[in-house]
Amino acid sequence: MGRPIRIEYSGALYHITSRGNERKDIFLEDEDRIKFLQILKDYHERFGILIHAYVLMENHYHLILETPKGNLLKVMHGVNGGYTNFFNRKYLRIGHLFQGRYRGIIVEKEDYLVPLSRYIHLNPVRAGVVEKPEHYRWSSYRSYIGKTKEEDWVEYSWVLAGFGKNENIARRKYQEYVKQEIDQKEVESPIKNLFGQVILGGDGFIDKIRKMLKGKHLSQEIVERRRLKDYPSVDEIVRFVSNVFGVEEESIWGKGSRAKKARNVALYLAYRHTGLGNEEIGRKFGGIQYSTVSKASARVKQEMGSDKELTKLIEKINSHFKA
Repeated sequence: MGRPIRIEYSGALYHITSRGNERKDIFLEDEDRIKFLQILKDYHERFGILIHAYVLMENHYHLILETPKGNLLKVMHGVNGGYTNFFNRKYLRIGHLFQGRYRGIIVEKEDYLVPLSRYIHLNPVRAGVVEKPEHYRWSSYRSYIGKTKEEDWVEYSWVLAGFGKNENIARRKYQEYVKQEIDQKEVESPIKNLFGQVILGGDGFIDKIRKMLKGKHLSQEIVERRRLKDYPSVDEIVRFVSNVFGVEEESIWGKGSRAKKARNVALYLAYRHTGLGNEEIGRKFGGIQYSTVSKASARVKQEMGSDKELTKLIEKINSHFKA
C-alpha cells in the first residue's frame, strides 16, 4: 500500500482506506466501532472536517473526508493514533494496529463524490456480509436513506442534493441509485481509472493536482510517483515530433499512418516522457492496443542501434523535453 499523497489544500476531498496490520481485525466488538465513530465525531468538531460517508468493516474502514482547512495529515494521524491507543489499552497489546499508513486518494468532488459514496456503501455487499446495504449497521448508508436518525457529524447534503430538493424524495432516489448497482450484479468501481493510483478525476483536475506537486519532493513510497510530476502531454510530444520530422500532426495521430516512423517515435517518446502507461497512451492514439505501443517503442529502440540519423533526431527531442 502506498503512502498517502502529500498534498493538502482547503476544500480537498479524499477517499481514505486503512487496514489492520497483517490484515488482522481492527474491530472486535461493537464497542470498538462505537469508539471509532466517537473519534471521528470529535475530529469533525475540533478540526472542521466534513465526513460525507463511511463504512467500518472488520479489518478495515473507508471514509470520504473533506478538509476545508487543508489539515488531512494532522487529522488522520490523530484518528488512527487515537484509536490505536484505545485498542491497545483495551486488549492489553502493544505495537502497530494499522498496516502502515492509510491510503489517501484525492478526489474531484463534482463528478466523483456521488458514485464514490455508493461504492463504499456497497462494501458490505461486495464482501458478502449482507445482501442489502441497509442491513449493515456500521455505515452511513442507513441514515442516508432515512432508516436511522442522521448523525450530526456526517455531511449528507452534498450527495443528496444531486437527487432533488425535497429531502424525502432525494433519499428515495439515492436508495434507487444504489440499488441499480446491486441489480447489475457486478459493482463497478469508480476508482478503477485512478491516475498514478492516487488521483481520481478528469484531465483538468489531474493537471491541477500535478501543478500543485510541481517542485515538491514525492516520497519513494508513493505509488507511481513519477506520473505525478509535471511531464509534457502527449499532444506536446506529437506536436514537436511533427515539426522535427516535417509531417502533419494528423498523420501521426491516425491509424495506418503513412508517417509510420514519426508515429512510432511519438509513441516511444510518449511512454518515455509523459509518465503514462502503454494502455493510456494507446487510448490517446485512437484506442490502439497497449501491446502495439510496446512493439512500436521496441522497434524504435532497435532502429536507433543502426540508424544514426534517427538517433540524432530522437536525442534532439529528448533534450527538449528534459530541459
